[in-house]
Amino acid sequence: MTTDTADCLAIRDLIENWALWRDARQWDRFRTVWHNDGRMMATWFQGTADEFIKVSQDGYDKGVRILHFLGGMTIDIAGARAISQTKMTISQRGPVEGVVCDVVCTGRFYDFLEKRMERWGMVLRQPIYEKDRLDPVSPSAKLDLDQGLLKQFPEGYRHLAYMQARIGYTVKTDMPGLDGPEVEALYARGKAWLSGKPL
Repeated sequence: MTTDTADCLAIRDLIENWALWRDARQWDRFRTVWHNDGRMMATWFQGTADEFIKVSQDGYDKGVRILHFLGGMTIDIAGARAISQTKMTISQRGPVEGVVCDVVCTGRFYDFLEKRMERWGMVLRQPIYEKDRLDPVSPSAKLDLDQGLLKQFPEGYRHLAYMQARIGYTVKTDMPGLDGPEVEALYARGKAWLSGKPL
């Protein structure tokens, strides 16, 4: 097995473990996919990996249910650094205007990774939010959204942000989407990371 193949397998393992261990709330194992300075960016949270673990558990204890599903992956490696992109969906169930709903957001995990002391770890996870939808769990339910609030959020995660705002989260409104300056800036940041520049 070549070094690049071994590195790709290690990174794939790390990305898959992130989703499984996070959703299973196996926090001790989940912590191992990050480096100590690892940071997480999400619509509802931006901060360190340790802070992300705490707010995720706190949210679960309050009834917040967020799950992840992974698809195909591509990995670019330059020495001890890598950028991976993984197709994913984020699904969340919760009340929206008094109606229990499911929201599903499709996008990519865009990950900055580094190999330190022979171990790959995540340095930064920045999701890209491409499209989403919101559906009442009961097909007979009637749902009326506040169009003014809905339009405050970017198209790629508009309904996800609406649900999260309604349950009390402050939602970041400039996350990367399918196109636009935010995702182009992210690609440039990834290219710089692979060239050896700091985040």
